[in-house]
This record gives sequence, structure tokens and C-alpha cells, in this order.
Amino acid sequence: MAKEKKKGFFAEFREFIAKGNIIDMAVGVVIGAAFKAIVSSLVADIIMPAVGKLTGNVDISSLKAVLTPAVIDENGAVTVEEVAIRYGQFIQYVIDFLIIAFCMFIVVKVAMSFHKIMELRKKTEEEAEAQPEEPKEPTTEEKTLAALEEIRDYLKENK
Repeated sequence: MAKEKKKGFFAEFREFIAKGNIIDMAVGVVIGAAFKAIVSSLVADIIMPAVGKLTGNVDISSLKAVLTPAVIDENGAVTVEEVAIRYGQFIQYVIDFLIIAFCMFIVVKVAMSFHKIMELRKKTEEEAEAQPEEPKEPTTEEKTLAALEEIRDYLKENK
């Protein structure tokens, strides 16, 4: 049996990186990160201030249930940190997630609709190419010319 030559670690890594799927995935991750930043800004800077205004200027992300209050010494320095359940931040993340998921749903829906349109167009073009063209109906001039040619040929034959 012939021994298979083993590739080096870096040769395998270079081959792995050179595959197209990895590059596509990297582009997707970068665009996804940028999209997340846009949607997070939409939520934090546009939607949540409006929600806060509707709820009496309450910043949802700052809502919390304090279990143990912070201990402050006579100089105003915190000696023991506050222990709290920050449910407002959790609500903020849930809202972020729902809006991002909704936006992604819309993007995918539009992309799939576009993909279906392109597939239908391609299918229609393929069907048109596969079917032979039907003969066109001759125009009145073509019919008249054909009739005159038949008369001429008839007269030549029957002289």
C-alpha cells in the first residue's frame, strides 16, 4: 500500500480558507454585524424614546428590582455595590431581538420574492426557447403576391 502524503496543518488551513463558502460566510457575518448596529440604533434612538414617552418618560432599560441596596459611607463612596435584578435591560434585549427578527423576516421575504420572480422569468425564457415558433399569419400583401404568383404559374403551364 502506498502511503498517502499528509498535508501540513497550514496547507489544510489555506485550502479551507480558499473555499468560497467561507468567504461568503465571512461577508454575511460582517453585513449581519452592521445590520445589527443599524437595528439597535433604531430601537435605542427612535423606538424606545417613543415608548418611554408613552409610559411617562420611563427608561425601560433602567428598570430594576433592588434586592440589596448599595451601602454608601459618609464620604459618598460606595462600599457595597447594589444587588438588583435588571429586568428592564432584559426587556430591552427582547425588544431588540423582536425588531431584528422582524426586519430579517422582511429582508428574507423580499429576497425570496425576488428569487421567485427571477426563477419564473428564467423558466419562461427556457420554455420560449424550447418551443418552436409558430408560423406567422401572412399579411394581405403576402397573400396577394402569393395568389398572383399562382395565377402566373398557372398561365405559364396552360399556354
